[in-house]
Amino acid sequence: MKRRLAWLCAVFLTWWIMFFLQKPVFMLCHDAIGKGFGLMDMMRVVRHGASLDATVAAYLTLVPFLVSLVSIWFRPFPLRKWMHAYFALMAFLVMTVFVADVSLYTFWGFKLDASVFLYLDSPGEAFASVSIGYVLLRILIILALSFVGWKWSICLTPASLPAVKRRWASSGGMVLVGGVLFVVIRGGITESTSNVGQAYFSHDAFLNHSAVNPHFSLLSSMSKSKDFASEFDFFEETERAALFEGLYPTTDGDSTICLLTTRRPNILIIILEGFGGVFMEPLGGTSGIAPHLTRLAEESVFFTNCYAGSFRTDRGVVCTLSGYPGLPTASVMKIPAKSRTLPAIAEELVHAGYSTDFLYGGDINFTNMKSYLLSKGYHRLTADKDFSLAEQTGNAWGVNDHVTFEHLYQDLTARDTTAIPWHTAFLTLSSHEPFVVPHRLLPDDIPNAFAYTDACFGEFVNRLRQTPVWENLLLIALPDHGFRYPREESIAADPRFFRIPMLWIGGAVREACRIETMMSQTDLAATLLGQLGLPHNHFPFSRNVLGSAYTYPFAYYTFNNGFAFADSTGVTVFDNRAER
Repeated sequence: MKRRLAWLCAVFLTWWIMFFLQKPVFMLCHDAIGKGFGLMDMMRVVRHGASLDATVAAYLTLVPFLVSLVSIWFRPFPLRKWMHAYFALMAFLVMTVFVADVSLYTFWGFKLDASVFLYLDSPGEAFASVSIGYVLLRILIILALSFVGWKWSICLTPASLPAVKRRWASSGGMVLVGGVLFVVIRGGITESTSNVGQAYFSHDAFLNHSAVNPHFSLLSSMSKSKDFASEFDFFEETERAALFEGLYPTTDGDSTICLLTTRRPNILIIILEGFGGVFMEPLGGTSGIAPHLTRLAEESVFFTNCYAGSFRTDRGVVCTLSGYPGLPTASVMKIPAKSRTLPAIAEELVHAGYSTDFLYGGDINFTNMKSYLLSKGYHRLTADKDFSLAEQTGNAWGVNDHVTFEHLYQDLTARDTTAIPWHTAFLTLSSHEPFVVPHRLLPDDIPNAFAYTDACFGEFVNRLRQTPVWENLLLIALPDHGFRYPREESIAADPRFFRIPMLWIGGAVREACRIETMMSQTDLAATLLGQLGLPHNHFPFSRNVLGSAYTYPFAYYTFNNGFAFADSTGVTVFDNRAER
């Protein structure tokens, strides 16, 4: 049994160390020294990429594990003979992916993913930019590295494994080893599973890309790759273009209203988990759940006819911060190859001289959120690991809202109000299943969780009013998505569940008013940037609802495999599963 465990550990460590070594090689091949990166940067890249490297190493150890498990029932077992072909094939595939990633990064500027397979149908065009010598050299490198990897793995492998006396006990022990491999492959036992974003640690894209394991990037993107162009293909392109014409104006026209007293306020966007209009009495929701939001709505610029773009947090965050519509069958945040191409409010504010940061009390690796935020301009991220263990375990999803609101208050009030303007975004989490919160305000769990978040928000605003931060502050509060409540009302596409409140409040707001124009959550980006006098032409699906060119108010939202379009005539819902 010990020899089997020792061999499996040696196999796992061989792959893991090999992935470590690939990272500085990748960086050096792309002129890391010339770009100003040194040994410490390489060590950071290796450290932050280690978890994904371990995941791939665990995958590659699965077959040796199964062989070890089977070998318990044979005496003796010719191990090396069985493993020759496997190690040769895996070494070749691993080295091919590594060399392809290093070579293609020069042309693509992003890590190897499933898009490489799009070029296999036309190899002539794919290799048109390189010479035959360029290709042959890389083939030789792949063969040489594959031979070294295969030879090393075989040398580690015993010729045979001895017989085992206590077969059932040894089999049970090996099952436990398999459980460890499963946990490593999954990426731990938390809500978050292994994803590309967990390797991201810097606002420099090259360092993040260097940390990502190319094998994981390729496999992950293959699992998410779909022919999106063939989905929802209801019209010919010319008819579709004609129908789409005019929905999203390309210019603002003149602003019809000026909401702010300054062009450069400090901007705090608080994304309230699931806090749909069904919990706010002014929007027709249940009374008594959100008294603080209801009171603050009277003191703010209150957008009363706004609709969430989607139905999940990962989708809603992208709708809010990138002005990009939710998709019925995919989450853009989970597809780094797409999310990195999106515009973002933070990016535009950075260009205007703002500092940026993001706060979330949960696992920021969940659904690739970390990679999305870092690639979209947030230079500092604060998440569950930045709090004490007791605070991290206060909620099934992470740190409870009263703790994160207190952290946010202390952080904001410690800032120099005369320094460069800042933008902070904060995503709450307590108003989420299983709806267990530290304070009982209402009898039922669901409304109680939302009442708790409402109380945390209200106390935060009341305290912040008394500080110098308030004077130049624009605080924007809106949910990431709506919520289906009461639960017995089960029509998931009902527009009531997608209507959300949006409040603009703070010392930088000129005066309280109600804006009843129909709009989408995705319109926040263009509307905010328009008020700041900043360009927003990079946001093709976001409209400045306060511009004179916004002449056809409508809202678009998606639910699971369906979508809806709302305007002054009503709401049209299409269920793609039922095709009606």
